[in-house]
Amino acid sequence: MNMKISRRSLIKSAGVAVGLGAMPMRFSWANAPTKVGVILPTSGVYAFPGQASRRGVEFGDQINKERNGPPMEFIYADTESKPENGRVAAEKLIRDGCTVLIGAWDAAATISAAQAVEAAKVPLVINVASAPQITEQGFTQIFRNFTPATQLVSNAVERIRELTASTGKPPKNAVVLYVNDTFGQSALKAMQAEWARTNMPIEILDTIGYDVRAKDLSVEVAKAKATGAQLLLPITRVNDAIMIVREMVKQDYNPMAIIGPGSPGPYEKSFTDALGKYGDDYMVCVPWLNVKNPRAVALAERFERQVKGSRFELNVGFSYEAVEIVANALSRAKSSDPAAIHAALKATNITDHVMFGGPIQFNEKGQNPNIGVALLQNKRGTPTVVGPKDLAVAEPIYPMRPFDDR
Repeated sequence: MNMKISRRSLIKSAGVAVGLGAMPMRFSWANAPTKVGVILPTSGVYAFPGQASRRGVEFGDQINKERNGPPMEFIYADTESKPENGRVAAEKLIRDGCTVLIGAWDAAATISAAQAVEAAKVPLVINVASAPQITEQGFTQIFRNFTPATQLVSNAVERIRELTASTGKPPKNAVVLYVNDTFGQSALKAMQAEWARTNMPIEILDTIGYDVRAKDLSVEVAKAKATGAQLLLPITRVNDAIMIVREMVKQDYNPMAIIGPGSPGPYEKSFTDALGKYGDDYMVCVPWLNVKNPRAVALAERFERQVKGSRFELNVGFSYEAVEIVANALSRAKSSDPAAIHAALKATNITDHVMFGGPIQFNEKGQNPNIGVALLQNKRGTPTVVGPKDLAVAEPIYPMRPFDDR
C-alpha cells in the first residue's frame, strides 16, 4: 500500500489528533502480523533518498522473513517532501492500526510526526534525521538510530583534522555553502560551534546559504570561489550537491578539497551517476556501512546484486537497520501492543549490526549515542572509506585533482 497525503486529508486530520491517544490498540501476537507504518518522502525534492530509504525497509522486510522473524505488515506513507505531512501521515497510519512507525528521513517531517506519536503513545523508530532538537523537546516515543548534527559534525571535524594533519598540507581557510533548511541550519550552527570549541586552525572566510529548491547555484558558487578559500565545506542535499559540482566545473573552481561535514548527497548513486569523473575526489563525513564487518558487507553486496542500479548507502543502511530494530523489539515484546513495543525498544542492545559504530542502544532521550562517522571519498564513482584509519580501505586523494585534469 502506498499512501499519498492530499490537501484534503491534511485539513481533515486536524480534527482527530486529540483523540488518537485514547484509541484502543490491542492486537493479539498470534492472530495477525504487527502493522508497521513507514513515513518517507518518496516524491518531491527529497524523492531520491526517500525512495532509497524505502528500498532499505523492503530489503529489511525480506531478510526478516527469511530469518523467520516476527510477522510484520509494512504500510507506507509519502510526505511528498512537505514537513507538515509528517504529522498527517503518522496520524493516518495510527488510525489504520499501526502500532510502531519508522521514519521520516527529513528532520522537519520527523519533528512533525513526533508530535502525533507522542499524542497517540505509539513509538517511532527514526531511520534518518539529524536535527538536534528532535531529541531535545521531551518526546518520549522516539528512538533515533542516527547521529544528531552536533555529534555528526563533531566527528566530521575530527576526520577533517586527521586528514589535513596526516598529509602535511593543511588548508589555511575554508568557505561554507549550505542548504538553508532545518537540517542545513542545524548542521551549520553545530559546525561553527565545534570549529570554535576545538580551535580548528582553518579560518572560515564566509558562509553562503541557498534555498533547498534552488534551480541555479551559479551565483553562490561564484561567491565561494571569490573568497579564495582553499577548502570548500558544502552542507547539501543530493540535488544541490550535483548543481554545486557542475558549477565548479563551469567556473574552473578547484580548491584543495571538497569535504562535506556530515552532508547527504555525494555518496548517493544519483550523484555519482550524474557527475561521472567530476564527482570523484569529493569527500564527505557521514555514518556508513561497517566495511570491516563481513556480514554487513555480504548483505550490502547482496542488496546491490538484487536491486539493480541501487547502492547500499546510508539511507538504505539505516532504513534496513530500523527494520532490524523493530523486529528485535517485537521478538522480545511478543506483542503488538505499542506500550510493550516501547518498553522493548528502550531495552534494545544489538551488538552485531550493519552500520559502523558500537551497540545499538537508546539513552533516556531516545538517542543511540554509539554511531560512528566515516570519511568517504568518491573513487571511480564509488564512495570509499578513507578514514578513520581503523576503518579505511584506501588512501585519500588530497589535494583533489583539478577538474580539467581528469
